[in-house]
Amino acid sequence: MTPPQRRRRRFKEQPSPPPAPPGTPRQPERLFVVAGPDGDGERDQDLDLVTLIVARADPPPSATPEQSALLRLCTTPLSVAELSAYLNLPFSVMTVLLTDMLAAGLVTARAPIVRQSVADRSLLEAVMHGLQRL
Repeated sequence: MTPPQRRRRRFKEQPSPPPAPPGTPRQPERLFVVAGPDGDGERDQDLDLVTLIVARADPPPSATPEQSALLRLCTTPLSVAELSAYLNLPFSVMTVLLTDMLAAGLVTARAPIVRQSVADRSLLEAVMHGLQRL
C-alpha cells in the first residue's frame, strides 16, 4: 500500500485591503520611530519616574507630535511617570524623548522636593498639644 501523495498548495494573491475611511484610528507607530535615531550612541539617563518636567517654550514647527504634546502638557510641572501615562508611552521611550528635548533646551528637569524623613520633635509636640486641647 502506498501513502497518499500530498499536493503542493499554491498561494493565491490576496487583494490588498481597501483604504481606511477618514476618522478611523491608525496603527500605532513603532517605538523606535517615536524615539528617533540615537546619533552619538550615548544618552544622559539621569531621569527617573519622579523627576519633574517643565516646558520652557512653545512647540517649534519642527517638533514631532509627541514633543508637541509633551510641551503642551508641561505648562505646569509634571513627573515623568505622569507624562508617560498621559501619552501612553513606555518609560524608556519617554526618557529618550525628554533627554532630546533637554538637550534642545525645550524643557527643564528638576528633582522632586524631598521632605525631611523625620519631622521636628517640637512640631510634633505642638500638634499633639493642639489636638489634646480640642
